[in-house]
Amino acid sequence: MSKSAEKAYATIRNAVLDGYFAPGDHLKEERLVELCGVSRTPVREAIKRLAAENYVVMKPHLGAHVAKWSPQEIKDIFRLRAMTEGMAARRAAELITPEQIGILKEQHKIVDDMLAGKGEFSIETFITANKVFHNTLLEATRSEILKQAVLRLVSPPIVTRTAINFTHNELKRSNAHHLELIEALESGNGDWSDAVMQTHILAAYQRFSATIEGQPTETDRV
Repeated sequence: MSKSAEKAYATIRNAVLDGYFAPGDHLKEERLVELCGVSRTPVREAIKRLAAENYVVMKPHLGAHVAKWSPQEIKDIFRLRAMTEGMAARRAAELITPEQIGILKEQHKIVDDMLAGKGEFSIETFITANKVFHNTLLEATRSEILKQAVLRLVSPPIVTRTAINFTHNELKRSNAHHLELIEALESGNGDWSDAVMQTHILAAYQRFSATIEGQPTETDRV
């Protein structure tokens, strides 16, 4: 993507994530051009990328709209993720390499150090480390079918909205799950790996559902 398209992508993505554009909103091209400060072509490039990443849906004759899921659809996504990623963890326990275990440990340490106050806190650091962690585990399955099944269920807007609403304690819990998962994978215990992964995903669902339902949350926000 060009620099202008990257700028448009980042601006629109952030506007979706922080609620400036609500689920279901029509993303009118003229408004996006004004918001992003670029021409129509970069905006169109950005919209295509956002659609590919499930932030946006393209409706015939109606243009781009912010992706919207019902509470039941979100519940189904997380439940299917828990089962499918649990299966991936079980498979990875049999096949993961020492090098891949090393990558998982590196990503855990990045987040652990950040949460311990070693360096500036950034939710993007957590999101990036989390993505590398889960993608490395998927690669360890050596199963393209399983990998694609999981990736189809991992919707970036849901993952990112979950992460940005985590409290400090919830970030610590998430990273603790990663540490336990590393231990389970190193032991080669598929049952344990599966159980930890399912717990990890369902805990994320609890945070996401509390956020969209407006339930009270902890006050120790990062």
